[in-house]
Order: sequence, then structure tokens, then C-alpha cells
Amino acid sequence: MRTPAEPYPGVVLDLLAAAGDRPVFEHGARAVTGAQLLGLVRRMAAGLRAAAVGPGDGLAMLLGVSPEAFAAIIAGYVVGARVVGVRPGLSDGQLRHVLGQDIAAVVTDTATGPELGPPTLTAPRTLTVPELLATLDDGGPPQLSGRPHDVARLVHTSGSTGAPKACAQTYAAMNAAWTARPRAWPPAIRELASRLRRYLVFGTLSSQVMMEYGVLTLAAGGTMVVADPPAFPDAIVRHRATATVITVPRLYKLVAAQRRDPADLSSLRALMVSGSPLAASRLREALDVLGPVVFQGYGQTETGTISMATPWDVPPSVGFPPDVVDVVIRDADGRPVPPGVDGELYVRTPAQAIGYWAEPAETAQVFVDGWVRTRDLGHFDEDGRLYLVGRTRDVVIVNANLYYAGPIERVLAASPEVAEAYVVGAPDEDTGEAVHAFVVPVAGRAPDLGELRRLVGEQLGAACVPATITVIEEAPPAPNGKPDKRLLMTATPRAET
Repeated sequence: MRTPAEPYPGVVLDLLAAAGDRPVFEHGARAVTGAQLLGLVRRMAAGLRAAAVGPGDGLAMLLGVSPEAFAAIIAGYVVGARVVGVRPGLSDGQLRHVLGQDIAAVVTDTATGPELGPPTLTAPRTLTVPELLATLDDGGPPQLSGRPHDVARLVHTSGSTGAPKACAQTYAAMNAAWTARPRAWPPAIRELASRLRRYLVFGTLSSQVMMEYGVLTLAAGGTMVVADPPAFPDAIVRHRATATVITVPRLYKLVAAQRRDPADLSSLRALMVSGSPLAASRLREALDVLGPVVFQGYGQTETGTISMATPWDVPPSVGFPPDVVDVVIRDADGRPVPPGVDGELYVRTPAQAIGYWAEPAETAQVFVDGWVRTRDLGHFDEDGRLYLVGRTRDVVIVNANLYYAGPIERVLAASPEVAEAYVVGAPDEDTGEAVHAFVVPVAGRAPDLGELRRLVGEQLGAACVPATITVIEEAPPAPNGKPDKRLLMTATPRAET
């Protein structure tokens, strides 16, 4: 086996070689073994080299979810390129921005190729999956060309609190990650890995979360299973899935569906919740309806995984950060605070990004003396459990005082009539800004808006009481599928106030 000193993705290639004739990927009727997937990687790497793609070259991946997509991404690392995942659903302007960041070539497949953009977009040269696979497989070990200090990949942030930025992660950082190394797994990941026998994948492998859990599945001896379409609970039942990634809104819908018309989810062992905080009351409901299958991952694009809560952790904590992850909670002056006191989380991980690509000013604000400023607020309890309470920039300024949206959202979401709650600020002639809330009702329920206002005022004070509360069916999604709070004031019909 390779050591951490050897170039990435050698450790992933070793996992494929060790899998041998074991199926590691299911795509429809196809079952692809580790040896076959390793062969796809070798052929694609040879194809990239034949196209003169090598160390330091920007390589955009516009791909769906398939064995070939997985192999293309790994092959990009084999040749030492700077791999850039392109999420589906980007606007023309966003696509221009991504493909304008020093990209030498774009890899596409027939399913996603047409999404490359409008005719007016001047794209880099395009390499198709069939073209790359036309190269013969010599069967020899791939030559790994990644240089430690080169940027291995750019992962764009969600943009939920501003314009998406490209987090730059080096080959050395990729190699320092523990995902593909079972001996380095922290306890929560070891427990999760034991449940990844059939991991449901969907959407795009350009998703950092989807891909990282895919590599973890390989290391755990499991199989990635493509869900198309990814409708829950049907996809879980149809593919006998034991695990999948799920957003908080989708989890709420799955719980509601199980209450109405229970499906056979006896195969399910793990739902990895990501993207946004999960209210403690909703977590308890999910555990009651679905059983002990909910894992809450907390991390950022800039840092990777920071901590993970297992089904047995104390809600609403996000678990214990592993030993290799340093977390310090600091006050507004940068001084560490004791357990029980809220402050901003500063995080340092072996695999963190080195900064934002071509954005030195943003990099200087977030990457400070080897630490990443998460802009998340939270605290530790006396036992070392981590709790999140909001974001430093997710605020509403009322009469020159800052009020965090997170606590208001939690009060609203604690109502038995409310499934999801979102709070934004908007200009107000009297107070500078005012709180505006948007709530998704529990199916069949009609929230009492006056009662919701009373609860907020009682628990948080008059300044936090929403000026308006709008009942919505669902929050408008960002391209990555997460709720986009920035669109709520402009894209949501004002149904109730």
C-alpha cells in the first residue's frame, strides 16, 4: 500500500486494485468491478496525456454520475491536472466565470455535454468520454504526476451567503485526507463506514460531498449505486440502498412520506444529512420514524469534514471533532472562549484549502495564520461536543443592533405546525432593517402566524419578531439544491403576512 508521501490519487487506485472482481459501481444493469474501474482510469489518463493535459492544467469536469464520470475525475488527478467540478444548473454568467478560470479543457459525456452553455459562450476545447476511452489500456500502473504544492482541485462554495468562490486544495492536502485510509478514520466515520454497503449516488460527482462519500464507500468495501431519478423513498427501495446523502428539506419530506404511506426502508442504515443545520425536534422525529440512521455531517468546502454526529449523539450537537481536526472558538477580539460560551469557530484540518482561486482579498479574510475562519457561531459543552448556533454574517440589523437569523429560525421551526423556517433581513424605513420570515408548514397543518410571532417575541425579544411571515410550499433552491435564502424576498409570492 502507498504511504501519504506518495502522490494522490495513488491511495484511491490501491482501493480499486484491492477490490479486484468485487463490484464497486452499479449503473442501471451494469455492475463494474474494481479492476474494471481501474482500467477505465488508466485509459482516461492515457487519453488526457495524449491530449496534452498534464500537471498544472485546468481541467473542467461537466459530467453526470456514472463509472466513467468517477474514472474521469480520478484520471484528472493521475495526470496532475487542476480538476474543476462544474455543477449542473449554473447560469450562463456563472458558467462563463467557472470556465474562464484558466481552463485548458472540458471533459463531457453525452448526457451533460449540451449543458456546456449557449452558443455565445467561448468554451475551452472539449474532450468527450468516448474519445478518452478510445486509448488502449496497457495494464501497467498509472504514472502519478501530481506535484504536492500544485492545486489538485477547485471546489466552488454554494454561494448561499454571497458569490460562489473556488476553494483551492493542493495535492498534498488531498493526500493528507483520511477518507481513503481506514486506519485513520475517527470513531463516527468508522461507524458510518460500516453502513455503506450500497451507497446511493445521484446528481453529479462534482459535488464534494457526493464524491468524498464515494471514496469512503470504496474504502469501506461497499458499492456506489446510481439512482436515476433520485426520488425518495422509491430510489432507496428500488436499489436496496443502505446509505445516501440527503438535504434537510428532503429529509423532512421523507419523514412526512413515511408517516403518510410507509415504504419498506428495511435496507436503510445511514442518511448523511448535509448542507444546513437540522433542528433538534426534527432530528428526534426523523429518528422516531426512520430509526437510528441519521448522521449529521458538519463541514465546509474550505475545510472538509469538521465533525459528525452519529444517531446516538446528543441533539442538537454535531458531534465530536476528530483528533486530527483543530477547532477553537473565539470571541470578537479573537480570544478563545470557555465551554458553554458562543463564539466564532476557527478550524484547522490536514486537508483544508489553501485559499480562494484568484481572490487574494477574500483569502486574506478567511484563511488566517493557518486557520480557516468558518464564520459559523457555536460552542463546546464540557464534554467536548460541538454545537452550532448561527453564522456571523447571517444577521439582521434592527435599530443598529445585530440579531442572528439562526435563533429566530429555530424558534419558528420548533412549532409543531412548521417543517422549515427561513429568516432574512430587508430594508425598513423605521428600523434600518426588519426581520422577514418564511415558513414551510407541516403537511396538513396551518400555522398560526400570530402565535409564531408571540413565540419569537417571548423567547428572543420584540426586535426579533418578524415584520412579515410568509407561508411557502418550499424554499427556492440554489444550483446545488440547497435552499437559497437570497431569493426568498424576490422569488417567493407573498402568501401570508
